[in-house]
Amino acid sequence: MFEELDYRPTPIGALSLRRRRDLSTGEDIYEIILGDAYLMSSRFTVAEEELSRMGLAAAKGESLKVAVGGLGLGYTAKTALDDQRVASLTVVDALGPVIDWHKESLLPLGEHLTADGRCDFVEGDFFDLAASSNGFDAKEPGKKFDAILLDIDHSPTNVLDPKNLDFYQPEGLEKLAAHLEPNGVFALWSNDAPDPVFEAALKSVFAHVENHIVSFDSPLNDVKESNTVYVASL
Repeated sequence: MFEELDYRPTPIGALSLRRRRDLSTGEDIYEIILGDAYLMSSRFTVAEEELSRMGLAAAKGESLKVAVGGLGLGYTAKTALDDQRVASLTVVDALGPVIDWHKESLLPLGEHLTADGRCDFVEGDFFDLAASSNGFDAKEPGKKFDAILLDIDHSPTNVLDPKNLDFYQPEGLEKLAAHLEPNGVFALWSNDAPDPVFEAALKSVFAHVENHIVSFDSPLNDVKESNTVYVASL
């Protein structure tokens, strides 16, 4: 009913990949846990998928170059690859073990992602790369993207590392925008309700900003859960 598929110490805490059987549905649930905190679960993937759909719906043109911050269980990346306009996908994750789990097919979407020639994994700190002039692709320094999709922190104020807070300020967002093509799109997942302060920061950099409430049924109770997806375009 429960199996720990891998356990790795990391500089930010112990990281484990677990699989357990949901007795009510009979399905396998995959969970990534950092220390005592649940980072992600395959039980809830709607918002991660909508992050890609909504972000790419705002992107214009064909042969899109897309970057994803946060690989996780792979649902944001997989949904991006489902869009046939996507010509290349650069997926950045600071946790090497997470990338390894996909390459070793320990996760259900791993084989799908690694078999798609458009998809490239980058082990690195998304926030450091966003603040740099070289950007996210070491093979093509300064490469600009049509869309950048981010799902790492819980929200712009509830972050995994305090240093990430600078990214969500106007100066940090300006550095990110420098990695976008004209009319480029930045989309962000948040576990919290829309934040007027963060929206104001987005509007100081981007010409058009929207927030979308993504609701989904929770199998844990009879109420609906909701997340927020921000979509901002130059």
